[in-house]
Amino acid sequence: MKNSTELAAAVLAGEEPLFHPNTGKPLSEDFTLHPAAAAGLDVPRYCQLCGRRMVVQVRPDGWNAHCSRHGELDSDHLYEEALP
Repeated sequence: MKNSTELAAAVLAGEEPLFHPNTGKPLSEDFTLHPAAAAGLDVPRYCQLCGRRMVVQVRPDGWNAHCSRHGELDSDHLYEEALP
């Protein structure tokens, strides 16, 4: 298994996702989100680059998601970027 950082790099760079991180469906399709995902409270469960289901671990202080093709994304990275 290679240690790719492609997913983290795409998210941190603000690249437009190809697939919705809560449904795995292409963003070109119409779909409805459950209330938690619509409010932005659900963790990403699908890779935004390929739509594959990710292995997700929810911790008391955040979450960690891993795509077998595009690598790991940790909530710590997102919160560090938002801090002044």
